[in-house]
Amino acid sequence: MAMKDLAGKTAVVTGAASGIGLAMTEAFLREGAKVVMADVEEEALSREATRVQRAGGDVLAVLTDVTDPTQVESLRDQALGQYGAVHVVCNNAGVAPAGPMLATTARDWKWCVDVNVLGVGYGVITFAPLMVEQGEGHIVNTASEAGLVTAQFLGLYCATKHAVVGLSESLYRELEPQGIGVSVLCPNLVNTQIFYSERNRPHGSELSAIENATLTPLRESIKAGGIAPTQVAGNVVDAIKTGTFWIFTHDVTLPSALRRFEDLQAGRNPTNPYAR
Repeated sequence: MAMKDLAGKTAVVTGAASGIGLAMTEAFLREGAKVVMADVEEEALSREATRVQRAGGDVLAVLTDVTDPTQVESLRDQALGQYGAVHVVCNNAGVAPAGPMLATTARDWKWCVDVNVLGVGYGVITFAPLMVEQGEGHIVNTASEAGLVTAQFLGLYCATKHAVVGLSESLYRELEPQGIGVSVLCPNLVNTQIFYSERNRPHGSELSAIENATLTPLRESIKAGGIAPTQVAGNVVDAIKTGTFWIFTHDVTLPSALRRFEDLQAGRNPTNPYAR
């Protein structure tokens, strides 16, 4: 359902201290909303929350590890304690490991699934019942173009982002009859620090040689051609206001995603989604 006016509403954003999450925070504030900023990086969260407060933004900073359901519940409780209601939830926190799947470890899988999949799931089961009860709300889950299109050496990341797309589609079907909006954000390259996620990896931030070899060109591509997070945040605000499910940031996303179905119809094995 469309939420045409965000003025006076309360939004909760995870991963809010940088990148797309910070841009969404600032976009919601410009719309007249109040924002609960959640992030696992304490120093960055404190710095950015202080900055936007000094600029006149009404925000509450809550240190939150989305892999811990009790901390997500505390995030909800603090949001309600401060503002009395939650109208928008952006399950945005995410990590992006890269490298050959056969070089990944069980610890890599647990970390990535815990953040990218369970972090979204915990946000849904914690906040969606509240929205149903109050009869109003919109959930935005951050996936990626990698939730629709696969790439070599991003298998672990693609697996988790495909999960977010599937979760979000099912959630849309469940909540649409109850008047609660759901969107899934599937950005292509955005100029953020997503490919520096190892800084928050619980089993160590040092990259292996093969991880470094994979991540270096990805980082360079983002620096050279990534769009601004503010553009993505604008797409998110528009989707909430219009009740749009799919949020794409690049024209290449839809034709690339459709390549899978073209392969299915032609009886082909998977082909390069970007080859035309």
